[in-house]
Amino acid sequence: MRPDRFDGDTVLVTGSSRGIGAATAAAFAAEGAKVAINYRSDADGAAATRQAICDTGGTAEVFRADIGNEADVARLAAEVDASLGPVSILVNNAALIDRSGLFDLSLEAFDTVWHANVRGVLQLSQLVAVQMVQRGRGAIVHLSSILARLGVANRSAYIASKGAVEGLTRAMALELGPKGVRVNAVAPGLIATEALLAGMPDPDVQAAIARHIPEGRFGRPEEITAAILFAASPEASYLNGAVIAVDAALGARESTPA
Repeated sequence: MRPDRFDGDTVLVTGSSRGIGAATAAAFAAEGAKVAINYRSDADGAAATRQAICDTGGTAEVFRADIGNEADVARLAAEVDASLGPVSILVNNAALIDRSGLFDLSLEAFDTVWHANVRGVLQLSQLVAVQMVQRGRGAIVHLSSILARLGVANRSAYIASKGAVEGLTRAMALELGPKGVRVNAVAPGLIATEALLAGMPDPDVQAAIARHIPEGRFGRPEEITAAILFAASPEASYLNGAVIAVDAALGARESTPA
């Protein structure tokens, strides 16, 4: 950890009231950044994230916005700029997941996931990238998923959205890279967050899946955070348009348990 690595940076982390987002917000603050904590409905979690940062001497403010709502996204970008200054690092972490089977997935539910996971990511990136380009520097990190490459049942909307995020990463990198703004994505594997474990509440199922991961365990949010901070840091100055898989080689192994 370098306490001054992100000195002078304003970092906006969407969906940072818990899980990977909360860990990422805390890590940026510990390395000198002013952090904008965003939440949609978990006000208590966002407040706890901010308190933990402030208790260790960091700077953070909380902003409520639904990333799937166009007006909310526009307001979020304006409020962060007014409170903490222009965003120099954006982490698009917020996402929705729908666990409906293919024939039960309504078009309305698909649109809800798409708006939060893709459309909102595009809109917020556009809004903050304008000032990044004006300053000639900035970094955007999207959160993808191992499911952008490996399909599972009952996740059609989520899988489609994360595939789109990876395509958007490459397209944005080509346009923004020559202007001094790098765009990359981090694709977590199976990370022990509340959201993931809620989809597999049976401890026996959790144990069976953990055994299938080459590392033999689920990942920790902090292990994803390390990759996010690297992608946003000066050390990654030649990294652009990349999708960094952080999945303990789960995406590289056979599709069924050996």
